[in-house]
Amino acid sequence: MDASLPEPELPVRDAAVTRRVGQLRLAVGLVQGGLLYFLYHAQQAGAWPSGHPALQIPLVMCGIVLPALLISSLGHLDRRQLLLWLGAAALALATVCVHDAWRNALDPAPLKRPSLLLFPFSAGFFFVAHSLVLAGAHDGRRIAHYATCFESAWKLAIQLLFSAMFVGGVWLVMWLGAALFDMLKLHFLGELLLKSWFSVPLVCVAFSSAMHTTDVRPAIVRGIRSLLLVLMAWILPIAVLMVGGFLAALPFTGLQPLWQTRHATAVLLASCAVLVVLVNAAFQAGDAAAALARSVRFAARLACFLLLPLVLLGMHALGLRVGDYGWTMERVLAAACLLVGTVYAGGYALAASRRAGPWLDGLRQVNLAAAFLTLAVSFALFTPIADPARIAVSDQVARLGRGMTPADQFDYAFLRFHGARYGLDALQALAANGAGQQAALVRSRAASALRQRYEDPGTVSAASAADIAANLSVWPRGAELPASFLQQDWAAARLPALAPGCLRRAGSKCDAIVLDADGDGQQEVLLVGATRGDGSALLEEGDGGWRVIARPPLQLAGCTAVLDRLRAGEFALAPQRLRDIDVGGQRLALTPADAAAPDCTQTAGATGSPAVSPAVAPDAAPTATPAVVR
Repeated sequence: MDASLPEPELPVRDAAVTRRVGQLRLAVGLVQGGLLYFLYHAQQAGAWPSGHPALQIPLVMCGIVLPALLISSLGHLDRRQLLLWLGAAALALATVCVHDAWRNALDPAPLKRPSLLLFPFSAGFFFVAHSLVLAGAHDGRRIAHYATCFESAWKLAIQLLFSAMFVGGVWLVMWLGAALFDMLKLHFLGELLLKSWFSVPLVCVAFSSAMHTTDVRPAIVRGIRSLLLVLMAWILPIAVLMVGGFLAALPFTGLQPLWQTRHATAVLLASCAVLVVLVNAAFQAGDAAAALARSVRFAARLACFLLLPLVLLGMHALGLRVGDYGWTMERVLAAACLLVGTVYAGGYALAASRRAGPWLDGLRQVNLAAAFLTLAVSFALFTPIADPARIAVSDQVARLGRGMTPADQFDYAFLRFHGARYGLDALQALAANGAGQQAALVRSRAASALRQRYEDPGTVSAASAADIAANLSVWPRGAELPASFLQQDWAAARLPALAPGCLRRAGSKCDAIVLDADGDGQQEVLLVGATRGDGSALLEEGDGGWRVIARPPLQLAGCTAVLDRLRAGEFALAPQRLRDIDVGGQRLALTPADAAAPDCTQTAGATGSPAVSPAVAPDAAPTATPAVVR
């Protein structure tokens, strides 16, 4: 080429286009930041539209997802394609979000923000869909060639990865700068980073900038992708060795140890996912066989056959759990994953069994079919079509009605706190009509669960009055609990989170020591759990029923000698060494600096043997929460 000839105009023209696209992307990032800040501020202030979850949740998710799609699409889709794609994405996202708001709009805790599962759904669903759309636009076809889909998906994955790293790097540098200025007593930058009106747009603009930078350096992205795929391909033989060894050991160990883990399906599905990713790292666009070592090619073919037994084992494990205990939301999700895994396993095994033609050529069609199936299944899971809560609630209630689950072992708390709208509707129906041969017990337990205001993580079903009476051992010998104590509806009572478990669930044991703790002539009840996990508390009856007014030391549950004397009534009430300080109605409880835990080895002592001196509980003072001065 003659050096005297002028440089071609194409690079200059490309640079102009790149600058224009870059400016648009930065503008989109700035607008996204403003929108998300507005929604966040409205949520914090309780302003419009935070009071309307059916509007707030779609706006939040669309504010996160649609600008990201727009930033990635600029320069790759023409105006018509862009409008069609963003419109379809907005419709799909709005459908899912409105359903999410509807299903979670009821008591006890109506959600005014997206469910946590919506975020991984949106990330996975729109990653796959956006890759297919970009590939189709590049090829000018509704379904692009596999090589284009491969290029589009891996490029997008690397862009997102490095954009996230860039945003994290920006934050680290900004906080480093704030720390440097803080040393000079200049706190403006640290305070600025804590302001949502600054931090939210900063994240969005940094993300859009990183997406643009990675988009205009396709050679660098391809180089990173090639290196990453080569490294992953060399992990494949190790993965095949591990999975193959596991399957080879099964005839000698049997399947029982596998079922006893209670998470066999999840581990098997994770193994399938790892093998699929690593096989595709070796297969790439279908043209990498010549550059692969023979051992890697052999491992890839063998991995295709290993998928099938893993999926079959997962199906068997899931079938056993469903047969014994019915469907839960987790099992519905596992079944959906197994459906997609079956397509991969069957298709990969068929592709690996063919010796004619290019190496593993059938993987192209299998991957495309699995991608579309994944979109359909994931969308169905987040709509009424296959909502895991709807399926699980319907099945569990049906098992209760058929007598497969005894009424006293049924998980009413699941319906109350995890079944969303479907569970609450079912629980109300059970409270009104009952189910099965123990309809009266079902009505009682369902009504008790409806009155619960919070979920006890250890609760399997709400404890009845008979359960609570059986949980308690009353001391001193011959003493009786006040009648109102056993008649109290503890499911509806206002109890702190660490209230004794014997008041909330069957099978949790407590010693109930009846005493007059404050000398007012009225009996209080000191509950000491059999273990620390069962909890301990001092309860007093007031106008609103029994409530927790104090807690003894945590170590009391394990102090056998001290408990024996409490049970025998060998204790005295000691006056407080320090009185509380009342500051304008705010009570400050002073704890002695030398306060020690109970001496669990003490078996004898002076007349004033171990005194019951519970620490003041946060809800002891009716006027305000006391601050403890230590």
